[in-house]
Amino acid sequence: MPPSNLDNAFQSNAADFQAHEVFSDRDGEWAAVVDSVRNVWEAVSGPAFDIQDLEGPRRNVLVFYGVGGIGKTTLAQQIARRLGGDDVAMTHWAVPEPALPQTVPVYLDLAKSTTFELESVVLAIRAAISSRGHRAPAFDLALSRYWEANHPGESLEDYLRARTGLNRISSRLPEQVDEILGEVADNFELPGMVGGLVGQSLIALVKALRDRNDHARALRCRRLPTLLEAEPDLDALSYYPHLLAWDIAQLPPKQALLPVVLLDTFEDIAERGNRKNERLINRLVWLMPNVLFVVTGRNRLQWDDARLREKLWRTGAVRWPLLRSDVGEPRQHLVGYLSPHDREAFLAQRLTSDGRPMIPREHRRLIAARSEGLPLYLDMAASLFMELHQSEGAIPPVHAFDRDFAALVTATFRDLTPDEQSVVRAVSLLDSFSIELATAVAGLPRDGAAVCLVERPFVEFDESALWPYRLHKLVRSAIRNADFDADSRDPWSAADWRRAARRAFDAFGAQWGQAEGDRRVLVACLRAGLRLARDFSLPLGWLEDAAVDFARDSVVESIDLDEPEGAMSTDAAAAHALAVTLSVIARRNSDHRQRIVQELRAVLAVGDLPARMREIPEYYIAMCDRDLGNFDASMEGMRSVADRGGRLAPDARRGLHHLLRRLGRFRNALELAEQLGASGRQQRTLGELWWSQGNIALACTSLAVARDQASAAGLSGEAALCQSYLAFAAAFQDRARATVQVAQAHALIEGARVGWAEMLLQVAGLVVDAGHDADLPRRADDVAASATAIGLTSLAGYARLAACFHAAVLDSPQLNDRMRMRLRDCVRGAEFAYLIEIAYMFTGQDSPSRLRADWIEGADTARQRWSGLVADRRAELAATGRN
Repeated sequence: MPPSNLDNAFQSNAADFQAHEVFSDRDGEWAAVVDSVRNVWEAVSGPAFDIQDLEGPRRNVLVFYGVGGIGKTTLAQQIARRLGGDDVAMTHWAVPEPALPQTVPVYLDLAKSTTFELESVVLAIRAAISSRGHRAPAFDLALSRYWEANHPGESLEDYLRARTGLNRISSRLPEQVDEILGEVADNFELPGMVGGLVGQSLIALVKALRDRNDHARALRCRRLPTLLEAEPDLDALSYYPHLLAWDIAQLPPKQALLPVVLLDTFEDIAERGNRKNERLINRLVWLMPNVLFVVTGRNRLQWDDARLREKLWRTGAVRWPLLRSDVGEPRQHLVGYLSPHDREAFLAQRLTSDGRPMIPREHRRLIAARSEGLPLYLDMAASLFMELHQSEGAIPPVHAFDRDFAALVTATFRDLTPDEQSVVRAVSLLDSFSIELATAVAGLPRDGAAVCLVERPFVEFDESALWPYRLHKLVRSAIRNADFDADSRDPWSAADWRRAARRAFDAFGAQWGQAEGDRRVLVACLRAGLRLARDFSLPLGWLEDAAVDFARDSVVESIDLDEPEGAMSTDAAAAHALAVTLSVIARRNSDHRQRIVQELRAVLAVGDLPARMREIPEYYIAMCDRDLGNFDASMEGMRSVADRGGRLAPDARRGLHHLLRRLGRFRNALELAEQLGASGRQQRTLGELWWSQGNIALACTSLAVARDQASAAGLSGEAALCQSYLAFAAAFQDRARATVQVAQAHALIEGARVGWAEMLLQVAGLVVDAGHDADLPRRADDVAASATAIGLTSLAGYARLAACFHAAVLDSPQLNDRMRMRLRDCVRGAEFAYLIEIAYMFTGQDSPSRLRADWIEGADTARQRWSGLVADRRAELAATGRN
């Protein structure tokens, strides 16, 4: 029986009245566990399963993630108890039919330790296996070598006893390690090994294992000798789970089992900036495909994201297919608020009399619907039911609960100080907040009230968020909409709300101003500021400069606001129009350019944008027209923005340069580029120009300078774009250098999410692999198709050019003709005709087209450079024996 709630138990004189702590059954989550156990067991028990296969995809991770306080830890603990056969846990979930295979649960709370210890995680799994009487000879042999080197003078038994999480496991591990050492020493006649696996005893044992000595039958994991020879440090230990997985796989059928390792509070090691510890867990899980890992934490597991391959050991959807799937088990589950069934079950168990629910079914249904699954609401409703029942001496009418949550919020307000009331009203204006923001918006001189408020149960916490606190949405909407005049000691008038909104608006402006180009802060402040400006009819103010920063830094995060209600003032309409504009341009790398143009023209047609803000949609219309091949319209739009001399004029002048470059008017483009200056991104523009001349060294120098300038200015999107161009240019000349540059670009893009740059890196990958990958023409087709689908004509052309480079390196006339023919599909008159010229320059030829580019140093110099790059790549292939 769960423990009673003492506070409620002491509020009633009724002897038969009981108030209980309630664990929600979470039937859906338990069903996911059952299916996961069965599916993993079926996979590892099949004849095709090979424990020594380190390349196949992994399907052994079940994830439950959600906001703090939703019950993830309780869920993980109940799963462990249920799988361990605990009688109390049995009452929560029905016994599945047919019965589950034999499991060994291992619950690990990663928040319990002040520092992460891989040793404790690995030993907890091994100790749990040992507790069932099962040996693990391969693992234990490696463990003994590691222990001797890293824990001199400390016995394994003492180590296990000193760790709270391990001393609860009844384990024969120390005895089993001694047994395996003794058996190996006897079988291989290595008497000195009992004192430690070092020197000649180690050499002799490794030789015997590699010779497949008859006595080594239980140790025939083919990677065991390698691990025994390796330096016994933490890095080696991180590979030992492979041995343990191998040992588990060798158990006789009647003893076979499935370990289920529950990693709770996973966010404590999965830091978004430093993933060192997460990398170790990622490796451990990969090396143990015959173990089900249940991960619970605040955040979705990101191992399916291939962009993290530099930070983790194994990543990508191919390697972790179920982590990105919404079908099959095990996979990722968002642990939401209580389901309608669980809400009613909660209320039925919360208050009982003579073992029966005190709250009638009709009442429970209404309360459950009103709660939106928030356990706090259910608790408060149960308390209200008990209060009314005591005061009226009977079951209160159901309509007493057909009320807004505001009544309960008002009751909560009675427990708050006046300053805390001000803070909670103030933060109801915000999607999320920090203590600093809450204090500023409330207009208070000190943080004390905000510090106290965030400890309240209706405030949620997400440490990964920019501003980590937020009110539960039900509480927030109730505070915003309720009339507190009757009950509150300090009601706010409409003017009070507007003043708070103004303080919030100014606070977000200050946060943006202090962020020094932090893209995440920019987006968050724009979202919050635009909503406040629209809802409270505030002038745009700092939003104008922030919007230009958003437009200039290739931001793709959306600024979508909900639809406005009713008529808007001039200021409110301006804020809404600006939000729509920024949301549209943020989609430019995912939606087709033509749709972007149509939506931006619609914004201009409505006329709500202030004249000084119209340059943003006009500039992006010209950009999209350029990508769509509408050359004349793009040229006219860029000139119009440039001539007005606004904040985007330098960008428009750079846009004119791009158009000249597309036409092959390189000398004119160079003259214009030299006039751009830093505000016009001059160095990036020069880099884009010089690579087309085949001058890769000069292009890379300019692009590196441009990247460093952007990074210094806090323009993460621009820095990522420059780095991607650098990787693309370098790929023509130096494959090794380009590979490093591509990796650096991926790291920058991860934080910036620049869609155009991401696709440019795909093209860079094609150039890197030119001459090396026979499948490159098909890959180029895919990249070109993806680029064309969203109107990125230049990238489609670059992908086709990469395929021509590949054909030239292979010196295949037939492939050359075919790839050049596909490149011609990207040429529109003079636009991109220079790419055709380069495709012929690769093989030292003149283009048959009558269109000629105005090469900066002459066509002969350009041809010599491009054909030289092809010759260098051929020489590289010959040196490696691949040509």
